[in-house]
Amino acid sequence: MAEEDARDLAEVVRRLEETVSRLESRISHLETAPRPPPPALPAPSAPPPEPRDLEAHLGTYWLSRAGIVALILGFAFLIIYHFGDLGVLARVGAGYLLSAGLAALGLWLSRRHELFGRIVFGGGLALAYFVTYALHFVPAVRVIDSEFLALVLLALNTVAIVVIAHRMQSETVAGIALFLGLHTGMLSDITLFTLMSTSLLAAGALFFLVKNRWVIVPLSSLVAVYSTHVVWAMRTGAIAPGEPTGERLALSLAFLALYYVLFSVALLAYPHELSRRAGLAFALLNWVGLLSLGAVEVERWDKPHLFSFFVAVALAQGVGGAVARRRGASTALFQAYLATGVLTLALGVPTEYEDAALVRTWTVVGLAAGLAGRGLGAGALQAVAVGLLYLALGATWIPSSGRALLDAGLLVSFVLVERASVAHAARPPRALQPLCALGAGLAGVWLLGEVMPGELTTLAWGVAASGLFVLGFAVRERWYRFAGLGVLALTLGRLMFVDLSGLPPDQRILTFLMLGVMLLAVSYIYTRVRGQRS
Repeated sequence: MAEEDARDLAEVVRRLEETVSRLESRISHLETAPRPPPPALPAPSAPPPEPRDLEAHLGTYWLSRAGIVALILGFAFLIIYHFGDLGVLARVGAGYLLSAGLAALGLWLSRRHELFGRIVFGGGLALAYFVTYALHFVPAVRVIDSEFLALVLLALNTVAIVVIAHRMQSETVAGIALFLGLHTGMLSDITLFTLMSTSLLAAGALFFLVKNRWVIVPLSSLVAVYSTHVVWAMRTGAIAPGEPTGERLALSLAFLALYYVLFSVALLAYPHELSRRAGLAFALLNWVGLLSLGAVEVERWDKPHLFSFFVAVALAQGVGGAVARRRGASTALFQAYLATGVLTLALGVPTEYEDAALVRTWTVVGLAAGLAGRGLGAGALQAVAVGLLYLALGATWIPSSGRALLDAGLLVSFVLVERASVAHAARPPRALQPLCALGAGLAGVWLLGEVMPGELTTLAWGVAASGLFVLGFAVRERWYRFAGLGVLALTLGRLMFVDLSGLPPDQRILTFLMLGVMLLAVSYIYTRVRGQRS
């Protein structure tokens, strides 16, 4: 019995040893196995953007700029009206001392408030530029008699502004200094010297557009340069006083051409690096400035050559479009150049032609622009072409004779532009086809209205509607058929409310019979087409 108990106890001990051994091996395996990565914590959600504080924005951004403008203008008036009482050295020293003090104050303020301090520093640079400008141009402060020396000093001052702003990489300093420099020059009489100085500042602003791709600085400079020319042009005696009219006009146009070329070259140097909105703003403002100011000047001084000026500007815009495409500019910028070129030519046509010749020229330009737009893939040019054809359609009422031929030409032009827009096009413009179909319908109605007697106006409308249906089925375009349905609805309305009681019996019979035949014919065609499809 004792032996059996001993054997049982030994068996129990053996089993316990095996269990302990298995547990030790499992523990060892768990300790050597790689630990699983901790569960990823959810990424903290970004805090919602704080709403813009309008009051703080007005106080920090706009008030500082308005304040520095007012301060610099006040200093400029002080120099103009009171520095003449000082000696030569006092004028120069006081002017540059004021500008240096303002610039130093800006640098000191920028240590704690960088943006505010740079605004004040830019004002100091602008004041230094005006002091240099006044030393030759403002009579009360004049110290330098040589115009060449004065231009050299202004050029050096402009270079200094550009270098300082570029080294600081501060668009704020550049914008404040150049903008105020441009506008302080308008405080006194604007002459040839003023325009030369504005050209220097414009060139400095364009450096930032080409080098740093800054937009605000050159854009504000563009507006300021053309604004300076507006003030100059409004003062008749300021344009080369005492010189012949031709030389005065040539001088004004030369500066406008210089501005246009400067801003165009800067824009097209690296057009793909500018945003679409910035490129369009530059191109459109530059075009508007040249066209509007140049047209006013030519109309005032040499009106017989006004059309030639419009043609020259249109060609310049076309060249700009070609360069934009070659330089890899955005499609929007390329199309903007082409569209504004056609618009310029269209605006110049009334200065050279009138009556039927005006309508014919607008029609030819619209047709050519529409076909060219399809070939170049320029939807904006096609849109301008359709608008120009509508303008010609509305102008067909101006000539007293020959309207039928003009309406026929417009009908053909609308159809050709519409057909060209869908030829080999994967995605034709959406609005172009219905607009062309509507224009063709109106031209057809007016054409038959001119050809047929006035008593048969309703019948003429019905014939026009039938023609639109036939055209729609022939080219397999539903928009012409929709236009035909619209004309047909007007025809039936006139038939019921006007012709039923207003026409003589014979004409009433003829009108109803012909319209009935045409309606049945159109309905039969629809029935056949539907049967073939089913």
